[in-house]
Amino acid sequence: MKEFYLDYAATTPLDNRVLDFMKPFLEHKFENPSSMHSHAIENKKAINQARKKVADALNASPDEIFFTSGGTESTNWAIKGYAFKNPDKREIITSKIEHKATLNTLHFLETQGYKVTYLDVDAYGLIDLKQLDQAINENTLMVSIIYSNNEIGTIQDVRSISKICRRHQTKLHLDAVQAFAQLDIDLQDLDVDFLTISSHKFYGPKGVGVLYVKKGLELEPLIHGGSQESKQRGGTENLYGVVGMGEAARIARLELEKNRNHYQMLQIDFHQKMMNAFDDIKLNGTPCGSNRSYNNLSYAFKHVLGHEFHFQLNKLGVFISNGSACNAQSIEPTHVIKAINVEKEYQPCVIRISFGKYCKLEDHDEIIKRFKQAYDEIRN
Repeated sequence: MKEFYLDYAATTPLDNRVLDFMKPFLEHKFENPSSMHSHAIENKKAINQARKKVADALNASPDEIFFTSGGTESTNWAIKGYAFKNPDKREIITSKIEHKATLNTLHFLETQGYKVTYLDVDAYGLIDLKQLDQAINENTLMVSIIYSNNEIGTIQDVRSISKICRRHQTKLHLDAVQAFAQLDIDLQDLDVDFLTISSHKFYGPKGVGVLYVKKGLELEPLIHGGSQESKQRGGTENLYGVVGMGEAARIARLELEKNRNHYQMLQIDFHQKMMNAFDDIKLNGTPCGSNRSYNNLSYAFKHVLGHEFHFQLNKLGVFISNGSACNAQSIEPTHVIKAINVEKEYQPCVIRISFGKYCKLEDHDEIIKRFKQAYDEIRN
């Protein structure tokens, strides 16, 4: 039985070109980049080259790019690091549909006496810009917003959010983990202070991410140790991960338009066929082609339970997420589904389908057939 992977928002496979680029560092270029002999110095140069590749992909400066263990650490560092460095301001603003990396970081800061304002979202998952404008005050430390939502694919109006923050002279952190390689991110144009991305979301290795920190801003380190990452993050560098992420970022930037066109074609065709195949179905988030990630489709169904649907599809060789990968163990509606006020009769079954560059249009009919088979088996 042919299998179909439709969970690219959870993680992507490693691009073979990235693997080939990493292989020397996995096999024989093993030296510690902090050592002073010639081979180690060459590895330090490889890290600096990777830093430049990521910076070029974001239109940033290499000294604004800091390598981390992934998106979760980057988000933790942006929020906690800036909070600890600026203890006089104790209020933070975010939305009700952020990734758990943001929400749980802020829940921790609430235990430390910080006040967090959680902005409402509309039925599409878009924040109210007027509410944001009114929420910022002289004690606001920062605003932290997810660019492209990991569950429902909604893309926020970041330029307007940035303008509001600039007017109030408030710092802005952007969780761009799902946005990088989907959207054209130009940090000179976007004007944000901190930005989070993660390698394994764009065909790079797992266990490595980046935090962009605008020049002139300072963070308190979360990991103390050696002088790595400009003395901001101690610990021996994840050499092969870093060089792999750099190459993945270079390829993602180079192939952005081609991949985006491919995702859009897949999304439109699949969505049309799903709507034709099912009566009791609802698309969560913004409509296709309007402020929505090109590779994301989130559906809610009546009459079935999400974990049962997910299980049946898995048996039929179709691999998706039950809501999002970070919430897949729960049978309760996620915080995102609750925040956009999905009708109660739809809440028990929410699935996320996410496409990648290895998905094929000609597979859709067979995939939809298996969706129908899974649905019918549960209903009957």
